[in-house]
Amino acid sequence: MRKLNRLLTVIAATSATLVSFTSAAAEVNIYSARKEALIKPVLEQFTEKTGIEVNLLTGKADALLARLGSEGENTPADLFLTVDAGALYRAVEADAFQPLNSKLVEKAVPEHFRSKDNLWFGLSLRARPIFYSPERVNPEKLESYLSLADEQWDDRICIRSSNNLYNQSLVAALIEHHGAEKTEAWAEDFVSNFARKPVGGDRDQIKGVAYGVCDIAVANTYYFGHMLNSDDADEREAAQKVKIFWPAQDAQGAHVNVSGIGITKHAKNVDEAQKLIEFLVSEESQKWYAQANYEYPVRDGVEWSETLQKWGEFKQDDISMDVLGENNGEAVRLMNRAGWR
Repeated sequence: MRKLNRLLTVIAATSATLVSFTSAAAEVNIYSARKEALIKPVLEQFTEKTGIEVNLLTGKADALLARLGSEGENTPADLFLTVDAGALYRAVEADAFQPLNSKLVEKAVPEHFRSKDNLWFGLSLRARPIFYSPERVNPEKLESYLSLADEQWDDRICIRSSNNLYNQSLVAALIEHHGAEKTEAWAEDFVSNFARKPVGGDRDQIKGVAYGVCDIAVANTYYFGHMLNSDDADEREAAQKVKIFWPAQDAQGAHVNVSGIGITKHAKNVDEAQKLIEFLVSEESQKWYAQANYEYPVRDGVEWSETLQKWGEFKQDDISMDVLGENNGEAVRLMNRAGWR
């Protein structure tokens, strides 16, 4: 009996220690649609600076959003991070976020790169310019996204399918600038200029130009940056055969989109979540995005990486990211009617 009492005493003491440690340990939990390799290094820097542990769950944006909805108040997620303003808009529509009141974050992130109710904030920018073969295309013939509907580009364009959210957001922006009727007429002629049925990701479109499948592609710059700096010699060689053209510089500017983050509606670690967002928009983290991910900082005044500097400065479209989500449905219907598959 004396041995049993001693054992119960030890168990009680151990349990108390574990409970105390668990309740005292600061942590924050993220559901992320970004791949682990594209976000984990900067999260580790946050933990090193603050002592706050970050637990990361990655997956497809729609699947993670559905999981948030099914978990409801019991979700362990404090933050939802995803790419493309359209996906962030879907999260807002699903009532997944709560507002963040942080003067530091509001000062760092320009108004058009965050939701109007401060439900989410942009963390990094990805531009979607035109890529071309310098051997087969005179860049003086290029002008804007709309000009890609010209007959001179017949059977010469590669681009992803209409299911791709990046393309949907691009068309959503064109609807805002030019109206739905003009954009649909453009889309019909643009689709007729495709060199092949849309297939693959952005890297495949760039490779299509490099290998002569097409002469022009529309893709995100950070894929191009990863290809230029890849360990794969074939990817580097393909990227080196292609150049960037910044479209619409005399008009609205080149289309840009964001990766963004928001505090979930049922977050348990709100203070830690706010600290992490404030860290991610700091100059230090914004510089990391440019150097490691080849993305543009959302914060003004942050030095670009050497790769980004080589592509040159350009005029960005300053359309509100909310508009990309609001026009998404119309963009999809318009693309389908135009035969963009």
